[in-house]
Amino acid sequence: MSLVSIRIITADINRLVKFYEQVTGMPIVQYTPDFAELQTKTATLAIGSTRTLQFFGGESVAQAAQNRSAIIEFLVDDVEKDYEILAEFLQPYIVQKPTTMPWGNKSLLFRDPDGNLVNLFTPVTPINVL
Repeated sequence: MSLVSIRIITADINRLVKFYEQVTGMPIVQYTPDFAELQTKTATLAIGSTRTLQFFGGESVAQAAQNRSAIIEFLVDDVEKDYEILAEFLQPYIVQKPTTMPWGNKSLLFRDPDGNLVNLFTPVTPINVL
């Protein structure tokens, strides 16, 4: 089994597509007015409109802008540099400026326009790969 994708359900897909393109500097492919994907070398961030919920059993399956438990994380080369580039754009969304965590990552934490937590991080201690 492999984790390949996380999907955000949103009432405003265009707003989130523009936001994540700005944050990541990567293009997002919008396949339909209701579905888009940001593909990285390790995983995909999918963005679906609330209209896609009909294919999963109806609107009660998920609610847009209600996440309070997951953090979407992006490994970056230099979180301080990314913060300098994005600081003005992210100003209304910042939760925590780059901070070194006890587990050895320097993390920049912010919310996207729907309130989902996003973490850009750079390991500052050696990474142990299994």
